Amino acid sequence: MSACRHPKESVRNRALIVCIEEFYLDVELTQRRGVKRDIKRLDKTLTKLGFHVVIKKDITADGIYEAFKAESEETVKDCFLGIISSHGEEGVVFGTDGCPVKLAEIYSYFGGPSMEDKNKIFLIQACRGHALDGGVETDVVETDSSSPEEEESLSELFSVPIDTAVMYATPPGYVAFMHPLGSVFIQTFCDLLENERGSDLEIIRLMTRMNHQVAYNFQARGKVLGGKKQMTCFVTRFTREVFPFMDSGSTTATEDVSLTFTARQLVNETDRSKKIIS
Repeated sequence: MSACRHPKESVRNRALIVCIEEFYLDVELTQRRGVKRDIKRLDKTLTKLGFHVVIKKDITADGIYEAFKAESEETVKDCFLGIISSHGEEGVVFGTDGCPVKLAEIYSYFGGPSMEDKNKIFLIQACRGHALDGGVETDVVETDSSSPEEEESLSELFSVPIDTAVMYATPPGYVAFMHPLGSVFIQTFCDLLENERGSDLEIIRLMTRMNHQVAYNFQARGKVLGGKKQMTCFVTRFTREVFPFMDSGSTTATEDVSLTFTARQLVNETDRSKKIIS
């Protein structure tokens, strides 16, 4: 008997959400209130956009490696989205057992044949150090930082495969804020996709808009963290324009690009004609 194969139309984009809220009792890492809200929001937003969503909560470091390794071997339509939310340091995040997970290794899984020519995007909600960004107020917030140990980030950047973008909640060396109502990073990402036609944006434009929204709309309150800011940042190895969250039935974004290019051509041709006449 021949093996049953799913029709091509059934292949969907995939998203893996790994969120750590609580840690083992002997691990000196604090509970991350707000994780459940981030998970619920991401699941709702991405499902509406046609993603097959897999959620892994409070798993060990080995469990995180295994989850991403398994996803890297799955078939996707056009795009894979990986989201990690936990305590972290530069280059690593922590499992519920307090053991570090090297982001460089996670990214490297997606350079294989099954993900060739597919769009790969990662969102990392975790601290990358202990510095606070002084600036211009949030409600009571916590940080996603942990131990003072730091790791080199160069190998992490080199491990990012082609046709991949990574968006971090914060630049190297800085903390990322977590709020009981959800992280500003994840909630802003969902806001853009749901309410501001961010799903129609090319990925670089979407990430740039994320930078602007978090930088200008977030400010910590409280005696200790009052006035501190957060600034997202991203790394990309895309070699083409991609619209990873656009509805497959929508052509708005590509039409906009085409119309803009056509309009510029017409303007240039008109200018040349005027010069010839004069």
